[in-house]
Amino acid sequence: MSDYDFEAMQRRWRPVWESLGHLAAGATNGQRRSLVDMFAYPSGDLHMGHAEAYALGDAVARFWMQQGYDVLHPVGWDSFGLPAENAAIRRGEHPADWTYANIETQAESFRRYAVSFDWRTRLHTSDPEYYRWTQWLFLRFYERGLAVRRRAAVNWCPVDRTVLANEQVVAGQCERCGSPVTRRELTQWFLTITAYAEQLLDDMAELEGHWPAPVLTMQRNWIGRSAGAYLDFGPFEVFTTRPDTVFEATFLVVAPDSPLASSLCTAGQRRAFDDYVSRVRAMSEIERTTADRAKTGVFLGAYGHHPFTGERLPIWAADYVLPSYGTGAVMAVPAHDQRDLAFAQAHDLPVRPAAAPAATFPADRVIAEAEARGVGRGGVTYKLRDWLVSRQRFWGCPIPIVHCATCAIVPVPDDQLPVRLPDLRGDQLVPGEVSPLAAARDWVEVDCPRCGGPAERDTDTLDTFVDSSWYFLRYCSPAYGEGPFDPQAVRRWMPVDQYVGGSEHAVMHLLYVRFFTKVLRDLGLVDFAEPFRRVLTQGQVILNGAAMSKSKGNLVDLGEQIDTYGVDAVRLTMVFAGPPEDDVDWADVSPAGSVRFLSRALRLATDVGPTPPAGPGDERLRRTTHRLVRAITGLMEERRLNVVVARAMELANAARRAIDDGSAADPAVREAAEALAVVLSLFTPYTAEEMWARLGHPPGVARAGWPVVDPELAAEPTVICALQVNGKLRDRLEVPADITADDLIALALASPAAAGRTVTRTVVRPPRLVNLVVSGP
Repeated sequence: MSDYDFEAMQRRWRPVWESLGHLAAGATNGQRRSLVDMFAYPSGDLHMGHAEAYALGDAVARFWMQQGYDVLHPVGWDSFGLPAENAAIRRGEHPADWTYANIETQAESFRRYAVSFDWRTRLHTSDPEYYRWTQWLFLRFYERGLAVRRRAAVNWCPVDRTVLANEQVVAGQCERCGSPVTRRELTQWFLTITAYAEQLLDDMAELEGHWPAPVLTMQRNWIGRSAGAYLDFGPFEVFTTRPDTVFEATFLVVAPDSPLASSLCTAGQRRAFDDYVSRVRAMSEIERTTADRAKTGVFLGAYGHHPFTGERLPIWAADYVLPSYGTGAVMAVPAHDQRDLAFAQAHDLPVRPAAAPAATFPADRVIAEAEARGVGRGGVTYKLRDWLVSRQRFWGCPIPIVHCATCAIVPVPDDQLPVRLPDLRGDQLVPGEVSPLAAARDWVEVDCPRCGGPAERDTDTLDTFVDSSWYFLRYCSPAYGEGPFDPQAVRRWMPVDQYVGGSEHAVMHLLYVRFFTKVLRDLGLVDFAEPFRRVLTQGQVILNGAAMSKSKGNLVDLGEQIDTYGVDAVRLTMVFAGPPEDDVDWADVSPAGSVRFLSRALRLATDVGPTPPAGPGDERLRRTTHRLVRAITGLMEERRLNVVVARAMELANAARRAIDDGSAADPAVREAAEALAVVLSLFTPYTAEEMWARLGHPPGVARAGWPVVDPELAAEPTVICALQVNGKLRDRLEVPADITADDLIALALASPAAAGRTVTRTVVRPPRLVNLVVSGP
């Protein structure tokens, strides 16, 4: 690697770029575009996952800059969170000490990694100047009835000693620490995302083709819209997606941990019921709904009545029914539902075979008849639950609410925001019988803002996903003091043109941010309903097929990779490894190979020479250059970044062949080398800048301008392809000289010569021959 001195290039060009300031928003008068990377959590220095994600986003931002757009590419940190609090407990310090030290470390690494951030946009969600406006937005949600406080069974992590949202429970375990999650009854704050369930579903239509299909599918499944009917069985209604099976219902089941079950239980069944509920509360929802579990339950001593026949149906409490779905009660139809059948068999309850009425009365007729009789109605329900945002830990945004014995719930006045965190450190952060904030009595006890009497602050903090649901808007005006963001700046830059991040956030961050945006629209704060026009998700960086982790001892240190191979080689390797959405197995890629390619590219720029010659030059090389640049442009628009690198390598090889043939002074060679430098500036900025300098240009290749494609030179040469059927010539096709086998087969099958024939096999020799083997005459 002696001929590729990446350390010297990094030392040389970084201060030059910082003095130029040419990557900042407003550097040109072009059409505006915004690219936002999912911001980092400062848990330490940047890791391999960061290296991949930010290389992908940076390539798109730099592509737009080369095309002349005025690009906003901001930077920030998601800096509240439990890891900082746990680190502070271990180290005997304030969470801010660990957090901001890590932010500075990451900021230096981002600069070294040459990400084209506009550093004037920098923000941290744990800054009071930021969370003041998180609190302000919470109060607007509260005023609109979208932030509510109620008692509910919640997911509880016994290790982290805090509540978890449903989305943060994975296979019955805490997504952060992996400990089994239990259930508790607590009074908590919720954001009523369910009020927007239908909009969240309907508006996905405008995201189709612009967001990854798997992300949209996960969101649809998580929202879980179900159409059916509400039917009245006397003591309560049930929701069913199969109203056509109502005539086979033989008993009713309610969630044991719902208020409904307790209210229905008779005195004679109370002891058995209470014992059963205590066992159910120790179980997670995953355990309760596992299909192959034994079906347990208890009879409540109560009965309902069939809405059509009047038949008396026994009411049971069973753990496989959840209080959060529908009405928390179901009609049991053993003939049509496997869980109901297993329960009926376990408790000797009747099973009624499918009978004629079900066939006679389809769902729509059952609903119509129920509405006519006043015993039911058509309806819709969702799997989506309201977003539980209360957390019982310290290092988060305080909830701006005061609780007063006289006035009840009192919002903190806007002019008293932010409600700042107290100065708690080390052991003061260890959760005990109450949360750390609840134990800080000097902070908790305040005067009521309304009546002036004694009151107490709310001692929960907000889920950090609240902080990250609006941060992209703050980037437009990070120092704005009159509101969460400058409306005029948001109109200028938003919604985000390209968002880049991991698909693991499909049903948390990417769903919450859509909800937040719709509420902000309804509040009149923004004039759009979707936050991101386009989303790019990247895979993980793994090693030998396994996710990297300290516990597995298989971490690859990003800093060591950069020290060994250089920034550009690591960036290029990440992008070239495969499609952005695929995982990158670091054991299967070669940063050393990237170094060799970059070394060849640099030598190519040196060999061209400093003086641009006159004349158009070799037409063959020019055609190759223009065809490849046209292809690269389309591939960048499609975000097929790995293929862009492959085409750049083709361009480098074409230029090298011309030089080796003695044409170093040919204008076409310079044209190819300059185009290559511009293309590589998207992925390998240090090497590209060095190439640009050796080609005789002043610094600033990032704004050199995208190569202009001559349509005549870029036109693909065509050849005549013989189309045979069973070895006999039946047609001639004019096709591009570089047509692929798949495209050639598609053209052949579309030919009249293939009409009405059954093709059993194809023989393809692109671009000159395709033979269709058909059955029959």
